[in-house]
Amino acid sequence: MPLTVHGIPEVLRLAGRDLGHSDWKEITQELIDAYAYVSGDHQWIHTDVERAASGPYGRTIAHGYMVLSWGIPMFGELLQVKGVGRALNYGVNRVRYPAPVPVGSRVRLRASVTDVTEVARGGVQMTRAFTFELEGSEKPACVAEPLTHFYP
Repeated sequence: MPLTVHGIPEVLRLAGRDLGHSDWKEITQELIDAYAYVSGDHQWIHTDVERAASGPYGRTIAHGYMVLSWGIPMFGELLQVKGVGRALNYGVNRVRYPAPVPVGSRVRLRASVTDVTEVARGGVQMTRAFTFELEGSEKPACVAEPLTHFYP
């Protein structure tokens, strides 16, 4: 069950809060192929199962940006913001991919709200720490610091 907050004042009080982790998501070849189709990124390490079998990871791996894109729906499992007029993805301060994500593996999001600051027009900027944990790996699949603006 996600934490639900209502309005800008409650969003402001989230600074420093650990939100826990999402459910696990399995990486399938069908997901990788669908992302390749939508993004136009058909690099063999992602889509050529036979060639990837003899490559550095012994199988295909997920696109880094595919994993990052799951931040929004996975974060929705952790936090719901109600009572605001709009929410806008503002950008990402930094993104790193410490470990490859092989097909057949599982990923989940661990997230915290690191900061919430006021911005123009009565809004706030929420800075979050995202760590996409890779099951069975000491290294995460991805770490990122996304920014979202909320307005009344």
